[in-house]
Amino acid sequence: MRVSIFGLGYVGSVTAACLSSAGHEVWGVDVNADKARAINAGQSPIVEAGLEEMIARGRQTGALRATIDPHEAVAATDLSLVCVGTPSNENGSLSLKAIATVAREIGEGLKRKDAYHCVVFRSTVLPGTTRNVLIPLLSEASGRDAHVDFDVCFNPEFLREGTSVADFQHPSLTVIGQETTRGGDACAALYAGLDAPLERASYEVAEMVKYACNSYHALKITFANELGILCKGLDIDSHRVMDIFARDTKLNISSAYLRPGFAFGGSCLPKDLRALLYRAKQLDLNIPVLGSILESNRLHVQRVIDWLIGTKFKKIGILGLSFKAGTDDLRESPNIALIEALIGKGCDVQIYDPDVVAAKIFGANKEFIDREIPHIASLLSPHVEDVLTHADVVVICKKEAVPPAALQRHKDGKIILDLVRCAVPFDTTTDAYHGICW
Repeated sequence: MRVSIFGLGYVGSVTAACLSSAGHEVWGVDVNADKARAINAGQSPIVEAGLEEMIARGRQTGALRATIDPHEAVAATDLSLVCVGTPSNENGSLSLKAIATVAREIGEGLKRKDAYHCVVFRSTVLPGTTRNVLIPLLSEASGRDAHVDFDVCFNPEFLREGTSVADFQHPSLTVIGQETTRGGDACAALYAGLDAPLERASYEVAEMVKYACNSYHALKITFANELGILCKGLDIDSHRVMDIFARDTKLNISSAYLRPGFAFGGSCLPKDLRALLYRAKQLDLNIPVLGSILESNRLHVQRVIDWLIGTKFKKIGILGLSFKAGTDDLRESPNIALIEALIGKGCDVQIYDPDVVAAKIFGANKEFIDREIPHIASLLSPHVEDVLTHADVVVICKKEAVPPAALQRHKDGKIILDLVRCAVPFDTTTDAYHGICW
């Protein structure tokens, strides 16, 4: 492919060198003439292992060149990759000055060009930026219609300084935010030689994936450091702890628990967090990330309470009472906290949970139910039909507590609040269906 790359910093220089090495014809574009001269002299404008050798080879083969003229680069290529910086403003907001300027320059280049072109934004921007800011700038400057006369994609990068060449050549995955298949195909062709899964999504999903990754990486570092501080205070080898921790690829280093939904509960997580935080307090250790988990969990329950109260409906049906699927355990169930708050607000609540009904009858949790929540136990119904008939608002707390046929029969005229991403048997795009995190 013939590719123009706007911005010759870390991401742009590495992308230019790697794509030229893969056989593409690459034009690098930068407002800094020194960077363009360095590329054209076969030198790297940044310090990165293996990069200068790749740039030198690209210049020797004629696959790589650089210019300060954006219109020349757009005219000579079929696809433009935008890799300019999006630094923080003083107030923490994102500066779009450079990327907006480039969008206008590419648009002006498109105005002078009849052939098809695809514009791919690689710079990190907040969700909605491509659709609501950058595409209008391209369309205005070019006088052309996006997705008709030209295509636009968003293609986040996952390059780490110091290992960026290896990261480019051996990625974990490639993500393309697209509006048309034609545009997505053009972007995907850049990475045809890479052995990595390719995920296509909307612009907004692709933009958010980048922030999800970086936020999680920051969280992992902070989590390990806070555990390390606590281990040091207890004279424990923190590296040995985390080495063993990381060997669990079923729950710890995996996709487990990374599904947005309702709050956590049960007999272990809240209790063990409290014990760990109390020990840290005894040692005069401040571990704010771990210390914020329980409060964040409480606020998540409060969001649901506030949402339900905001509907102004009083008759509420709860499908699921125990703290998670496949159990009758009610200890520290967030569903109980939710129900108690609704009762306190004067709501008329009825509950269906086949596991808990059986426990109440046969005694698996009977003592706890009778001692701690007799007022809630009295609201349990053995028949889901009764709960659905009663309710104006149905709250899905457990997938197992949702008989699809019964929900289908009673869905008309009701509001559904889904806390578990249940496969409900009707159209979830209507105003009647709401997901807690989607």
